[in-house]
Amino acid sequence: MKIISSIKELRDQLRGQRGIVFVPTMGNIHEGHLSLIRLAGQHGERVVVSIFVNQLQFGPGEDFVKYPRTLDRDIEKLQQENVYMLFAPTEQDMYPSPQEYQIYPPHDLCYTLEGKFRTRFFCGVSTVVMKLISCVQPRIMVFGKKDYQQLIIVRQMCEQFALPVEVCAAETIRDADGLALSSRNTYLTPSERSEAPTLFRILQHIRSTVLTTGHRDFTKIELSAFQTLIERGWQPDYIAIRKRANLRLPQLHKEHEPLIVLIAAQLGKTRLIDNLEI
Repeated sequence: MKIISSIKELRDQLRGQRGIVFVPTMGNIHEGHLSLIRLAGQHGERVVVSIFVNQLQFGPGEDFVKYPRTLDRDIEKLQQENVYMLFAPTEQDMYPSPQEYQIYPPHDLCYTLEGKFRTRFFCGVSTVVMKLISCVQPRIMVFGKKDYQQLIIVRQMCEQFALPVEVCAAETIRDADGLALSSRNTYLTPSERSEAPTLFRILQHIRSTVLTTGHRDFTKIELSAFQTLIERGWQPDYIAIRKRANLRLPQLHKEHEPLIVLIAAQLGKTRLIDNLEI
């Protein structure tokens, strides 16, 4: 596995190569990331992984400084997988001057759900992904469904800019008790880790309610789940049933429309997100 930090060297190494499959990450590699990399390997032999904690997507008071950075351990894990190249730039490599040109997704997608609580997030994500695409020039990029809103925004950005890259979605990887794998799970105390799977159980209950009862009063379902989390000591930000295709509000008369329920809540000092397709 080649390890590269400079954009110039990255481009020199990849020049003329076709069929590059790209997995962008912020590091602290866990089994969820490895599942993305293994899926990438099914689409091509030249798998490029990036590790970069992107300051642009962190707002004031968020965990940019304490976000887990485990590069040496990450390299050991990646060397055991079908990874052709690791691109691990520094802040100076990625942003040698202030990144004044930035990508702003549509307001109705950027500032709802996650964007309502993390107002800089999707602008920062879109900007760094656009820059990484320019550097790597992949044929395929792999993103996980766990960050579903991010997946939709990146996919739409690539379509609207006619970028020659296909965005491939990978299923969420979970622990045995249902908790979605995340780098931020390491922030949880032992008691919080025991409580954390409640998030997935609530998603399952909501999906079951919609599918088995045909109940279409989604606001009532959401409020009931919201109250359940509060009673268990969580601080929920949102629980929302949306259209899977574009995260807009569902039309109540369309009973067979593909839906997704998304959730974000804080447990202690740790904010967790998850979703489940309906």
